[in-house]
Amino acid sequence: MNSSLPQHYREILKDLGEDPDREGLVDTPKRAAKAMQYLCHGYDQTLEQIVNGALFASDNDEMVIVKDIELYSLCEHHLLPFIGKAQVAYIPTGKVLGLSKIARIVDMFARRLQIQENLTRQIAEAVRDVTQAAGVAVVIEAQHMCMMMRGVEKQNSVMNTSVMLGAFRDSSTTRQEFLQLIGRSK
Repeated sequence: MNSSLPQHYREILKDLGEDPDREGLVDTPKRAAKAMQYLCHGYDQTLEQIVNGALFASDNDEMVIVKDIELYSLCEHHLLPFIGKAQVAYIPTGKVLGLSKIARIVDMFARRLQIQENLTRQIAEAVRDVTQAAGVAVVIEAQHMCMMMRGVEKQNSVMNTSVMLGAFRDSSTTRQEFLQLIGRSK
């Protein structure tokens, strides 16, 4: 653990008007530092480590979709959580990616300070780069605590973002099939 993080959290507690030496807060700086490092452990990972060679030859050239991948991230503007689900699809061109690797790619980028728009694009581009897919689509739907707990305090607001690459961008039929399969289109 970065030895200065707990001290910074101790100073934050003081600046908030708290007594960091009171019983309930004595270990809080250390716990908060450990939690923040866990929540941001995506910085310690690379795409190569995540994929770890889990690309397999396949004749399949039909859409592969992994739905409802839970994600937890921190808004880079307020350091507050946003929580949601990612829908990821790709069209293979000779190789398929191990199923769990898609979820791990989502987690790697989500476990960094983020804005949802960039997170969506990073996931799509990573899947494309790894698989050399004919197309990649990513849709994320999330609720942002920075909008729910502070500011406008809108409890039922949901943000949707999408990135369509390759065949998903070029073909409205392919895009429509994806959206229907994830329940986003009638």
